[in-house]
Order: sequence, then structure tokens, then C-alpha cells
Amino acid sequence: MTPRPQPQRWDVHRLPRAEGKAFLVTGANAGIGYFIAEQLAETGADIVLGSRDPAKARAAMASIRSRVPGARLRHLRLDLADLPSLRTSVDALDLDRLDAVVHNAGVALDEPPRRETKDGHELMFGTNHLGHFALTRWLAPLLSAAPAARIVTVGSFAAKTEHLDLDDLQSTHDYRPKRTYGRSKLAQMYFGFELDRRLRAAGSTVISVVAHPGGALDSLTPARPAVHETTAGERLTGLPAGLLVQGKYAGAWPAVRAVLDPQVQGGQFLGPRVLGLRGKPRPEPLYSRLTDTEVAARLWDASCALAGVEHDLGFRPAP
Repeated sequence: MTPRPQPQRWDVHRLPRAEGKAFLVTGANAGIGYFIAEQLAETGADIVLGSRDPAKARAAMASIRSRVPGARLRHLRLDLADLPSLRTSVDALDLDRLDAVVHNAGVALDEPPRRETKDGHELMFGTNHLGHFALTRWLAPLLSAAPAARIVTVGSFAAKTEHLDLDDLQSTHDYRPKRTYGRSKLAQMYFGFELDRRLRAAGSTVISVVAHPGGALDSLTPARPAVHETTAGERLTGLPAGLLVQGKYAGAWPAVRAVLDPQVQGGQFLGPRVLGLRGKPRPEPLYSRLTDTEVAARLWDASCALAGVEHDLGFRPAP
């Protein structure tokens, strides 16, 4: 009897080649998004850096090219806090297909007052969740045109202890910045899993995967001139935390694996190996509340109404 081939172990330092593919990373000019773009650029794919700030995007592309000679990069002006602008931004992509989008961009406020987007939505929920929800709708034709596209939503460990208030999704009545941020990331994660269920029901070849970076600190993040700098003192202060958490270079690994690993399946949840906080990426169990399909469906309905998009987000069955 011929033994079954064993799954190949994922190596974060030996990424598969991806020439001819196109990947969009939102919020790619800084933080984890920058390192996702840098690592994906090593595969030979065409990388689109979604950012509302052209100057920061240029600095990020210059940094990536200094480390990845010949990197294929371009900038897409993208403002997730301005929902009506997203269709125009996607039109500017000028692509026949898109092989993956990484929903990474996010706003995190540390203190009041409550702020709103141009559309009147609470800033963190409106940008982190509704912006990516609406963006997915306009990207649907490009993703559907690829042989096996992926939508990767970057969640957060901060969501693990939060609960959605479906009657106050935008924290109109009780605004606490850290809690509102955690709930916005929880909403994103609900979206990622519910999206995959709906894609499977529609017979689409597109899959949706959720990843989270664990604990990713600036002080443990390698320097990238003009993009990320840390002082020697900050690095020294952060060293003890390295026993439990990691920097943003390693924090990018789960999302990068979600884009590239041929063994990743729709509906999977990827995070760091050690306590969900640090280490190489692996599939992990869903947080218990994320298995609540009723909450996910109600959030979906509310998000469609708030973002002004249809329920199927424009995805069609595979031909």
C-alpha cells in the first residue's frame, strides 16, 4: 500500500513563487500591512499597496525595493472611511483579475471623543469593518475572474474578549475607544467567516480566510527607514516582552500564509503558534462566539444596509 504523502510544512522563510498573480494589501504603507506587502513582494507577484496617503505609499515602496530588488509594486489610493470613493478606487486598479486581497488597514483610537467617517459612521467600525465590507463588493468581479482567489481578513487578539452589541454597532450610546476597536475587529472576523459560508453556498471558487497577528509590538519590529524606526532604548525595553509576543514582521506571517499556502482552506483561522501570541503561523480553533451564525447573519444584514450594497456582494457561481 502506497503511503499517503504528508502535508508539506510551511516555511515562513521560503515562500512559494507567485509570478503572474496580483495581490492587494490595504493599509500597506505601515505596520503589519507593510510587512505583509514586503513578504509577498518576495514571491514575484504584483503587489498593490492600498493607502490613502501617496507620500507614505511611495516611502513604503522605496523601502520594499531596497530589500527586494525588482519588486513589482504599485500604489492604489484607497480611503476606507469614504465608502462612495471605493468603487472609483477599484476601477483605477485596471486589472483583469485579482488573486487575493488582504483586508488589513485599520484605525485604532486610544481616547475619546467619538469620531465619524465622511459617511457619518463611527470611525473605527466604519473604516475597519464597513470599509472592507464595501470594498469586497467592488472587488468581487476581479476576484471571481481569478482561478482561486482569496479574501484574507486580518482580525485581532483584541477581539477575543469582546461581544457585538447588534443594537449599537456604532457605539452611539456607549463609546469606549478600546472596546469599540475590539468590536470593530470582531465584526471583521464575523464577516470573514460568514463570507466564506456564503461563497460556498453560491458555488464560488473564491475563499475567505481570517488571520490574526497575535501580539505584535513596535519595539520588537525590525527597522525600515522612512517607514518604521525604533530607538535602541525602545528595543531594549521591549526585549522581555519577546518571551510572549513578537514584532510586526512576524505578525505578518499568518496573513501571508493565508494568501499563499495551497493547503489553506476557506473558513480557516490562522494565528501564531505559541498561545496565539507569537511564533510561526498555524490554523487554530475559532473563538467560541465566532461560531454563532445567527449573530453573523444579523451583522451581515446590518452591514449591507449601512454600506449600501446587495446581499450577495456581487459574487456569482463559478462557470
